[in-house]
Amino acid sequence: MEQELNAREMELYLDKAGVLIEALPYIQRFQGATIVVKYGGSAMVDHELKKSVIKDVALLKLIGFRPIIVHGGGKEITNWLGRIGKDSEFVNGFRVTDNETMRVAEMVLNRINKGLVSMMEKTGVKACGVSGKDGTILRVSRKKPGGADIGFVGEVRSVDTTLLNTLLDAGFVPVVCPVGSDDGYYSYNVNADDAACAIAKAMKAQKLVFLSDIQGVYEDPDNPESLISEMTIAETKAFIRSGHAGGGMLPKLNSCIDAIEAGVQRVHILDGRIPHSQLLEFFTNKGIGTAIIGDTEQRFYEKSRKD
Repeated sequence: MEQELNAREMELYLDKAGVLIEALPYIQRFQGATIVVKYGGSAMVDHELKKSVIKDVALLKLIGFRPIIVHGGGKEITNWLGRIGKDSEFVNGFRVTDNETMRVAEMVLNRINKGLVSMMEKTGVKACGVSGKDGTILRVSRKKPGGADIGFVGEVRSVDTTLLNTLLDAGFVPVVCPVGSDDGYYSYNVNADDAACAIAKAMKAQKLVFLSDIQGVYEDPDNPESLISEMTIAETKAFIRSGHAGGGMLPKLNSCIDAIEAGVQRVHILDGRIPHSQLLEFFTNKGIGTAIIGDTEQRFYEKSRKD
């Protein structure tokens, strides 16, 4: 019985060693890489998932990556607006943001920001929470989707990377709250996807990660076995033309294309509801999400991961 138990223990040890060996080439390839993680969706609400995301980013930092977190907070903003009796109104997916809504949004986003910083510090990794207004990281103009004036909603016009690079060089993980300022230094709420994409482009990041409530891109949305592991820009554009990219996937794929064409090497769409989804995507041969890559970028595998 003791020999059988020892054999089982040895198998577990070998499995753990195998995982580390499998991760080695990916760690080597992206050593020192700047990674922008857009953090949103249900993983921001569930405390255990939140810890999982923060631990993933902490590990990325400790093994030599340069991660930046850009977080959202739409659900919390809606919740707090409801507490003061204010309804949330949306136009083309963007929150109509008057002065009062902007004050609430900035308060909530800063509260979320400092909470994430505290969780990161608990892992032993230094973090610094900043607003997009700090160091003029996010300079914006007023966004008018379809010509509609929806208030203090910002379209990113430029990104100043000085403060972000200063924090990264000093060993901090920057945690960015998506609030920008215009030329008059008024505050604007910025869509977190847009903010993360703009920052990734300006930083020439090797990776941009969208953590949300979708697992990735499916050839057939009704078939969970049809997950596409890797897509070039050309394949992504063809997929969009096919009409299969519906709902919230279409703007996300357009953001991915925009980022790749601006110099980001790989963009990952991951389900933040899966614990440690970033580690599973980055450091295993099969991965669990969809990676968008440039047309000339080397694929990780000769065959699709799902094969």
